[in-house]
Amino acid sequence: MIGRIAGRIEYKADDHVLIDVRGVGYVVYCSDRVLSQIGRPGEAAALYTDLLVREDILQLFGFPTLVEKEWHRLLMSVQGVGAKASLSILGALGPDGVSRAIALGDWNSVKAAKGIGPKTAQRVVNELKDKAPAVMAMGGSASMAAVASDEDAVIEPAAAAPVVPAPAPSASAQAEALSALSNLGYAPGEAASAVAQAAGDAPEADTPALIRAALKLLAPKG
Repeated sequence: MIGRIAGRIEYKADDHVLIDVRGVGYVVYCSDRVLSQIGRPGEAAALYTDLLVREDILQLFGFPTLVEKEWHRLLMSVQGVGAKASLSILGALGPDGVSRAIALGDWNSVKAAKGIGPKTAQRVVNELKDKAPAVMAMGGSASMAAVASDEDAVIEPAAAAPVVPAPAPSASAQAEALSALSNLGYAPGEAASAVAQAAGDAPEADTPALIRAALKLLAPKG
């Protein structure tokens, strides 16, 4: 399996990019959000990839971070969500938005993605709510994967352990806050929901501020 691709962009289409890796071109399907960030033809790019194997086709799907790739795999585990629907959800919300929507049970945000109906959106939230904390704890969304030079362009197998880009400060704070709440004995689901809500209210908050805000949300009412 191909787990990561690094090379030079040959061209970009509406739903995919062709990346040249030492003379071999690989078609990688991406969300519109990723395509808008990846760069222009002639520039170097690197993407984590997931290979979809069917009887009549092989397709590569590309993601700037391992967290986004993991969300893609989880989204596709939901009945009625294929690769196209997964990319639509990730393109509309981004990995942080998907984490927040699922942790908060906000299926309306998921439904906002193109081609996603209310029943599918509800299934996504219901089936993945217990898995959101684990993905959030991976460190959240990171910036675009480090760009490789043309000389260093390689394809790496999925079994290899690629270097994970440094997480964005807010994502790192969410992961640390989630870990702290879990250590305090809160259930993963309720901790993830509180952290997601606190991060939504204050996106630039650091770890201590997120923990304080989440604890206030978890405090008994009345």
